[in-house]
Amino acid sequence: MSATTNPGTPVQGVTLYSFTRLFHSRQISFEDLIRNVAKRGLGPGLEIVGFQSIREFPNVGDDFIRRFRSIIDETGLVPSAFGANADANLRRDRPLSNDELVEYMTKQIVVAKKLGFPVVRLQYALSPDDMERLLPIAEREGVRLGIEIHAHHSVKHPVFQAHLERFEKLGSPYLGFIPDWGVSMYQFPRTLLESYRKKGIPEVVIAMAESHWNEAHKRGQLIDDHAIHEEMVQFAEKAAPLCGQETAFSIAIQAVGMFGHQSPQAWAEVLPWAVHTHGKFYEIDSTGTETSVPLPEIIKEYVDAGYSNVISSEYEGFHWNTWDDPFDQIAGQQAALRKAALAAGSRLITDTEEARKLSGVTV
Repeated sequence: MSATTNPGTPVQGVTLYSFTRLFHSRQISFEDLIRNVAKRGLGPGLEIVGFQSIREFPNVGDDFIRRFRSIIDETGLVPSAFGANADANLRRDRPLSNDELVEYMTKQIVVAKKLGFPVVRLQYALSPDDMERLLPIAEREGVRLGIEIHAHHSVKHPVFQAHLERFEKLGSPYLGFIPDWGVSMYQFPRTLLESYRKKGIPEVVIAMAESHWNEAHKRGQLIDDHAIHEEMVQFAEKAAPLCGQETAFSIAIQAVGMFGHQSPQAWAEVLPWAVHTHGKFYEIDSTGTETSVPLPEIIKEYVDAGYSNVISSEYEGFHWNTWDDPFDQIAGQQAALRKAALAAGSRLITDTEEARKLSGVTV
């Protein structure tokens, strides 16, 4: 896929995954969550996760499809991406065979199409061969498939380099990537450190976590899964006598594997193949700044690469931050993204009709 010299105009959007805490605690219904997204102007792009949002998924009845289509019409939002799950371990006795996994993913792709989504998020459990086998299904349904590049992985990881090689060989617009910005960070999240303190975790352990992440950031992103695992184990062994084994292991996952060290510039290699984006972020401070994800640098890469698909704001600070409103956090991130796009010589599309005209969000 050839690169473009035209500046990109990304589309503003949000994934309902950002509101997991509100939804799972039954503070708000699925339908009212969508209405609030529209009311707060956090669209026009709307992304949902199948297993999170739909009972009995991937067995979706006509009634749910009608209700979802109706609320989309009501709110004026634009379906942007549908989160599928490539779970090869559904059975207790053995992993799914390749044939079974492809069949399982096919069912989810068909559901996404019925709901009006033009993009389906897939995961790295699917091999390049699996993606090639799913290509005729994607073409038949008119749905683009995107493999998510998520921490602890990165663009240079062998798994995604193999996918890139296959995509270049096949040359189909129906296969691509979904970058997740948690791969490219420049600081350990401040609110996570604050949550450690609120839980009474010893300050020496907090300092260990931040120091470990900073040293790893100087070194750069590891691409060997075994080395990453060993690093987690070593950190947990050091921290366990100070805070307990369970807490130590949880912090080890965060300090070693959750927040990536890839440079923003590294995204350029896969952006011509990006069909959607998870605009992962963790916190917006009182100045309107994301303190751990370099939004301006990332957006510049997107504009320069000609990216004009949806960027779904994906707020994951909810995992530990119980004191900030996720709607406010997302509004703050989107304001920062609009500012960054202008600084990069472009803009972030917020108009529904303009968004619908782009290939990435046409339903």
